[in-house]
Amino acid sequence: MYRPVSTSSIPRGGLPNDNGDSVVTLDQVPRWIDAEHSVGYDNEDSTSYFPDPLASQPGADSGGSGSVSRFPVDHEVNSRIYLWRGNPWNLEVDAVVNSTNEVLDEAHSSPGLHAAAGPGLAEECATLGGCRTGMAKITNAYDLPARKVIHTVGPKYAVKYHTAAENALSHCYRSCLELLIEYGLQSIATGCIYTEAKNYPREPAAHVAMRTVRRFLEKQKDNMTAVVFCTTNTTDTEIYKRLLPLYFPRDKHEEEVALLKLPADVGDENGETVIDERKIRIKPLPKKNIPKPPVDLPVSDVGLVRRTSSYLDTFLDPAFMSLIKDPDERRLEQWEKTVQAQRGWNVAKLLGLGDLGGPPLSAAEEYSLHSRYLSKANSLNLSEIAEMKIVYRGGVDSEGRPVMVVVGAHFLLRCLDLERFVLYVVKEFEPIIQKPYTIVYFHSAASLHLQPDMGWMRRLQEILGRKHQHNLHAIYVLHPTLGLKVAVFGLQLLVDTAVWKKVVYVDRLLQLFRYVPREQLTIPDFVFQHDLEVNGGKGLIVDPRTKYVYQRP
Repeated sequence: MYRPVSTSSIPRGGLPNDNGDSVVTLDQVPRWIDAEHSVGYDNEDSTSYFPDPLASQPGADSGGSGSVSRFPVDHEVNSRIYLWRGNPWNLEVDAVVNSTNEVLDEAHSSPGLHAAAGPGLAEECATLGGCRTGMAKITNAYDLPARKVIHTVGPKYAVKYHTAAENALSHCYRSCLELLIEYGLQSIATGCIYTEAKNYPREPAAHVAMRTVRRFLEKQKDNMTAVVFCTTNTTDTEIYKRLLPLYFPRDKHEEEVALLKLPADVGDENGETVIDERKIRIKPLPKKNIPKPPVDLPVSDVGLVRRTSSYLDTFLDPAFMSLIKDPDERRLEQWEKTVQAQRGWNVAKLLGLGDLGGPPLSAAEEYSLHSRYLSKANSLNLSEIAEMKIVYRGGVDSEGRPVMVVVGAHFLLRCLDLERFVLYVVKEFEPIIQKPYTIVYFHSAASLHLQPDMGWMRRLQEILGRKHQHNLHAIYVLHPTLGLKVAVFGLQLLVDTAVWKKVVYVDRLLQLFRYVPREQLTIPDFVFQHDLEVNGGKGLIVDPRTKYVYQRP
């Protein structure tokens, strides 16, 4: 449940629920521009109002008016900024940020968040497959008043790699905000995304947080209503109160004084540090003595001379030009490949086998496609697909290769979201396709349901990528029908010979057990019944009570 907040803080933005815990709505938290309102602190020693951290000292030069502010006054952006002393998960917002580690475990998450959210949060985190430093993933919020929890992994800090850590931290904040927009959410509460164990200095981290949020809001302020900076100790609170006017000045005076106090490097348009040594520099071409055309040539001939390749070679380095392919030629080649492929597959489309058009993907294109699907799959909860038991892990085959089981009769095309199913397949296959593996496909009674066409199968194969094709040992198909064999022949002919040549047809369960031991497979009951109906029970007895399978004497 929610962390209790002292009753003394309730009048300033904390409403107790039935259990005595505090749930704070966003309208109870004062905005940054409302300096006359209290901050909503729950401790007694904090000040009730925002002080003016940029007040000029007597006699200080308030110059800088002649310079251009890098963070000018923007009342629309400022109206979306809040500062709150307390835990983010006490706030009733669309999403709260959890600063965690790469495996998303409870021990390294924001202290108290898992206890407030309940056990469901840890269970869902365990299904996400971890998270890389600088990235973010989203889950449900369970018992929290928020709608979602966005988990992000802050970087370790070392002086030697200051810039890398700074940009990784900036990417943490930006990834969280991008997920917020992607899921159609508008308000977010975030604590300081760093941990003492990772040694990130507090004040530099606050600079990164504020400038990244400021740059993001400049582009997305129409899609967001609130960003709440949450602090849980006096040190962080004072740092944020002192630095907020640098990046979110409320008037011209704060903007001018911020010119003197902002760091020299406040990043690029995203708030990331720009490394001069890594910039791409385009140097002017070397000057050469350009031979002039003969004086006695007519004007038309002079134009021809100027358009010859030998004349252009005086400007460009031939070694460099040899690496460049004419863009028009590249587009023409791509167009010709596409037209040729579409002509070749029109017959398949007319026969109802699906859209097999388009040229084959390159290795780089397949890798990019697979990476995008895997990233999206790891960010989603696909439990409803898992419950359908279409695809699930088995044990190992007779030679120790991991087995993936596919049940054709469970593939109910009419009530299945194919896009989410593909995401689930990519996520489930990823751990096992790194090494040789086997697929067992139960086609028992599957002919009674609609099955996907060849075009969809081709697309799925492209998404799984070449590692899946290379490491696949065999596809054992139990109880194949004539229609299935025709479809596989079509796949061999029109899609990919290398993969579909690995299909091994198996007519009996006992025959399948030669390749994959019985104890390594979870087999649906109807598969046993179908085997009895097809094979007449010859050589196979199924105990209806224990489902034990043994051979007749």
